[in-house]
Amino acid sequence: MEPTEFPVNRALNVIGGKWRPQVYCALETGPKRFSELEREIPEINRKVLTDQLRELEQLGMVKRTEFPGKVLHVEYELTEEALTLQPTMKSLCKWGTGECEEEQ
Repeated sequence: MEPTEFPVNRALNVIGGKWRPQVYCALETGPKRFSELEREIPEINRKVLTDQLRELEQLGMVKRTEFPGKVLHVEYELTEEALTLQPTMKSLCKWGTGECEEEQ
């Protein structure tokens, strides 16, 4: 079995990296426009945010919806599949803040 075939590697490919967890958490509260994501993650530059959103969309984790009108606007939201990661992400956040160590 190739290392990339291990289920844990697939999961880490989806949630791993410097920015993906932050994008995921920003979208966890509901659909957001690009500018809203920029405000919620001020350290990320536009190109990186665009790349992360595209990659997450290709992985089936983010849905991109265009709203036509006088001015086209786009919203991004987590897919149903991405929402199944909520318990895992909450556990990782808890572990990352050291709360798990305090409970032991």
